[in-house]
Amino acid sequence: MAPFQLIAQDNMLCVGRYWTEDEGNLMLKEFALKWNDKASWEARAQTIKKGIIEGMQLDKMPKIKGDFNAILRDKKVMDGYTIENIAIESFPGFYITGNLYRPTEERSSYAAILSPHGHLANKRFTHYMQKRAGVLAKMGAIVFAYDMVGYGESIQVEHKMPIALLLQTYNSQRILDYLLSLPEVDPERIGMTGGSGGGTQTFVLTAIDDRIKASAPVVQVSAHFFGGCVCESGMPIHKSEDHQTSNVEIAALCAPRPLLVVSDGADWTRNTPRVEFPYIQRVYSLYDAQHKAENVHLPLEKHDYGYSKRAAVYNFFGHHLNLRIGNVPYDDGYQEDFIKVLEADQLKVFSEANPMPSNALNGNQAVMDYLKISGPY
Repeated sequence: MAPFQLIAQDNMLCVGRYWTEDEGNLMLKEFALKWNDKASWEARAQTIKKGIIEGMQLDKMPKIKGDFNAILRDKKVMDGYTIENIAIESFPGFYITGNLYRPTEERSSYAAILSPHGHLANKRFTHYMQKRAGVLAKMGAIVFAYDMVGYGESIQVEHKMPIALLLQTYNSQRILDYLLSLPEVDPERIGMTGGSGGGTQTFVLTAIDDRIKASAPVVQVSAHFFGGCVCESGMPIHKSEDHQTSNVEIAALCAPRPLLVVSDGADWTRNTPRVEFPYIQRVYSLYDAQHKAENVHLPLEKHDYGYSKRAAVYNFFGHHLNLRIGNVPYDDGYQEDFIKVLEADQLKVFSEANPMPSNALNGNQAVMDYLKISGPY
């Protein structure tokens, strides 16, 4: 065992800075002793995946095929893309709110990208999200940018509710289902990216759903930090009676699909080139796929999804999802000034004139009662 005492908790939650940086580094060495070839890694990978699904009780959620009851409003024609305000029904009475960005360029098929936001300033209505989605749409992807539960228009529950992690993961799966239901979407070209808490959403869904073909979690993959919000670590997905893992191994479950890990010098990802990424590369080497795992480390930057991070993601998806990067002006960097940043009210699907449907569940307890699922508290 590692030469330190693990934090003792009465439950199985691993919250926030669960370990120190030193402990996180040593624990990765402990994890590495549990596998030494592809077969033993895949056995461990199945244990980790099972721990995620059972820990968040995803297996208890409604099994729904289709029935999105999509609401699309206020189509706006921009420079090389369009924006529609959209809501889809995640399960009866619960709505996912967001914006659907589509390329205006005619193609026989399109890539699709899920774009969750995190706890950064770049929630759905801010310029970060609009620029990212608009550029990727102009490059040829259909992008679904959507609200975290309890943020933006997702007002049916509070963000810090006991099953926020479960709801957000299930919502992401329903968005993935919706995008794949569009006949023009190529199922072999599905990507996902988000920063901070959106990075957690990205690597968690990628870990348990192979339909995500390329994944770019930004400023979040850490050996010692497990996410400080209930929507990331409020349900026991990292630890059970039979196993312990961290977000590094969860991110590595992407292998051998393309993975871009973006890190910076001023948060819990500052050690990524030296600690987290070498572990991920070792996993990818089992599949002779080291070239499909990338790390862009920005030691002079902080915790955000700023321009440098976005530009790295544009290149990553451009290559792995076969997008047309030449559609975006480039002069010593990608030029994003063709994006017109809209006001929040222009991006909302619901309003006084167009209220949320009358079947909408209202409040944390109403949602949990309907699902017959409670949190770990």
